Amino acid sequence: MRSLIWFLAGAIVLVIVVCSAGLIFLKTRTNGFSARAEPSVIERLVARQARAMAAPAGTRDRTNPIGDSPEVLADARAHWADHCAVCHANNGSGDAEMGKQMYPPAPDMRAETQNLTDAELFYIIQNGIRLSGMPSWEVGKAAMRRIRGNWFV
Repeated sequence: MRSLIWFLAGAIVLVIVVCSAGLIFLKTRTNGFSARAEPSVIERLVARQARAMAAPAGTRDRTNPIGDSPEVLADARAHWADHCAVCHANNGSGDAEMGKQMYPPAPDMRAETQNLTDAELFYIIQNGIRLSGMPSWEVGKAAMRRIRGNWFV
């Protein structure tokens, strides 16, 4: 009796896996792997989860050692314009030509990332996010000041 239960459970799992693979096949056959298609709800959730998992535990609790000053914000604006605006746009909307063509598209920094701490943003900038278009930008201590760039957005 026990082996029958295991057999039925295995058969059910196999049917689910085959059906899922079939749906994925049909979707990719219709649209291919084009980055022009709008990400599905599941893909958006996976991208958000990948971003949430990008920083190791304890990162959220770290504090930014760089004080807030007009000089720091001016430096951050210049850095943003040179390095970030290409994908995230000058206003942080993600409405830049490059950002819109990514899959998933570059996030709206004015909304989607506002709940991240300075330390989490710094970690993401320095290490990137797998399964997204966010590259790693290796930065040193002098560039830590630029993490404030998200503040003016």
